Amino acid sequence: MSRYLATQYMGLELHHPIIASAGPLTGRIETLRELEAAGAAAVVLPSLFEEDVERDTALLLSASGIGALVHAESVPQSPLPAFSIDTVSKYLSLVMTAKEALTIPVIASLNGTTASGWTRHAAQVADAGADAIELNVYRVIADFHDTAQSVEDSILTLVEAVRLQVSVPIAVKIGPFFTALPAFVRRLGQAGVNGVTLFNRFYQPDLDLEELSVRASLDLSTSNDLRLPLRWVALLAGNVQPDLALSGGVHNPTDAVKAILAGATVVGSTSALLRSGPAHITTLRDGLAEWLLNHDYESVAQMRGSMSVGNVPDPDAYERANYLRVIQEATSRFDLRV
Repeated sequence: MSRYLATQYMGLELHHPIIASAGPLTGRIETLRELEAAGAAAVVLPSLFEEDVERDTALLLSASGIGALVHAESVPQSPLPAFSIDTVSKYLSLVMTAKEALTIPVIASLNGTTASGWTRHAAQVADAGADAIELNVYRVIADFHDTAQSVEDSILTLVEAVRLQVSVPIAVKIGPFFTALPAFVRRLGQAGVNGVTLFNRFYQPDLDLEELSVRASLDLSTSNDLRLPLRWVALLAGNVQPDLALSGGVHNPTDAVKAILAGATVVGSTSALLRSGPAHITTLRDGLAEWLLNHDYESVAQMRGSMSVGNVPDPDAYERANYLRVIQEATSRFDLRV
C-alpha cells in the first residue's frame, strides 16, 4: 500500500483509480457510505432519465385535467401527485445528500434525449453540488433515416449545449457501436468533454417462446466482457484529449491492472460490486497496489498506458492482424480445416 496510487480524473483528485460505476449500490446513501468506507475513490450515481421526467409530467397534466375540455367540477379535488417534481427533486436530493455524507467526488449521471432536457437537468445537478456530470448516451438507432453522421452530430449538439450550461467536468458514456470510434471520441474532446467512459452496456432483449413475447433481460458482466473496452482504451490512449474511464468486465485486481496498462485513467465496477458487495472495492484497490509493488512500478502514472497501442512492440495485435492470428491459432489448437 506504500506505492503511489493517486490519480487525477477530469481534474478531480482521486486517491486511486478504482471508482464505483453507476448502479443500484450508488443510488442509496447507506451503500454509498459503505463504498466510501471500503475505499472507493469516487462514485457515479445512477442516471436521471429524461423519459421518466417526461412521463411523469404527462401523468401530472392528465391527473390535473390541464388541457382537457372538462367542467371545473370534474377536476380531481384530491391532492395531485407530484410526479415530475418528485422525480427530479429526489435525484437532486440524492446528489446533495451524497455530497454531505461523502468526502470523495460525487459524479451525477444524466440520460437525456433533448438539448433542453440535458441542459436543464445538468444545470440543476451542478447547482446541487455534483463534482462532475456523466452524460449517459444510451441510444438504439432503429430509424432507417438516421446515418452514422447524423447520430454523431446529434450527440455532439447535446454535449455542446451542456458544456455551455455548466462549468463542472463532463464525461460522456458511450456504447461501442460507432462506425469510426476514434474520430468520434476526438470530436467529443474538441466539444469540451473532459472524459469518455467505455462502454455503455446495451441490455439485449430475448424472446419468450411460450408467451411469444419480447422479454427484457439483464445479465451481469464477467471478466470476459473486459476485452472489448480494453482494446479500445488501448487504441485511444495517448491519441485523444479526454481522460478514459473503462467500465465493463472489471471483476478482480487483474482486470483493473489490465485496464490501466491499456491506458485507462480510472476503472469503474458495478457487476462485481453487486455480486460481492461494496467491500470488494478494497480487494480491487489493494490488489492493484500489490501488483505495482511486485512489478517495481513507482506509481499508477508510470504504468498507465504502458501497453497502449503506441507502447507495445506489436501494435497490430490490437487491430486486424490480431483477427488472423486468432483464427490461425484456433485452427492449430482444434485441428480445424478451414
